[in-house]
Amino acid sequence: MYNEKLDKLIEMALMDGELSEKEKQVLFKNAETIGIDLDEFEMVLEAKLFEKQKSMDQEKPKTKEAAPKSDKFGDVKKCPACGSMVQSFQIKCIDCDHEFSNIESSASINKLFEMLNAAEESRSESSFLRDVFSGIKGSKVDQKKMTIISNFPIPNTKEDIIEFLSLAVPKAKAPSRWSSSPDQQEMAKVWRQKCAQIIMKARFSMKEDKETLGEINSYAKGLKIK
Repeated sequence: MYNEKLDKLIEMALMDGELSEKEKQVLFKNAETIGIDLDEFEMVLEAKLFEKQKSMDQEKPKTKEAAPKSDKFGDVKKCPACGSMVQSFQIKCIDCDHEFSNIESSASINKLFEMLNAAEESRSESSFLRDVFSGIKGSKVDQKKMTIISNFPIPNTKEDIIEFLSLAVPKAKAPSRWSSSPDQQEMAKVWRQKCAQIIMKARFSMKEDKETLGEINSYAKGLKIK
């Protein structure tokens, strides 16, 4: 369009679909040297940049709306046996009866206890003694642990649900007021609330699995959850 040198510089500057201020200065300097109107040159550059960006967008591989790479996403997951889409809390595929027993849960009980242990390790000996003997409710560490429990995702496989309840139910039982601190009592309430959430969803998703449902209801009975 102009001369070979300037056209080559334009091509190189727009190669990555961007035009830096330094690249602009070099191009404008060369355009001015050969007597090109700079306003016109700027319009041409913007048009070429737009065309280059549009071309690069068209060359990008289109993302398919098919099943995602992961076996779990959002509120649904993919059956590894037949590929059918099922609700994230179902433990068996309704199309092929495959049980989701080999899918690693994203809400592993082990991960929860790692987070709780990490929070506990941040408690200093002096603050621990102060919390125990003061009887004041609301130590920072215990508040952090209660937040972790409350916000932790509900497990979505049968094995993880049972494992969670087996470990959480004893912690959810109300401790004696005479032998426990206010924070310990509050902690038990938080565990009970989390157990109640899991039991409610498990009853819905496992209504066809009588054996597992019976085990779930036994945990509910232990916490007096109807």
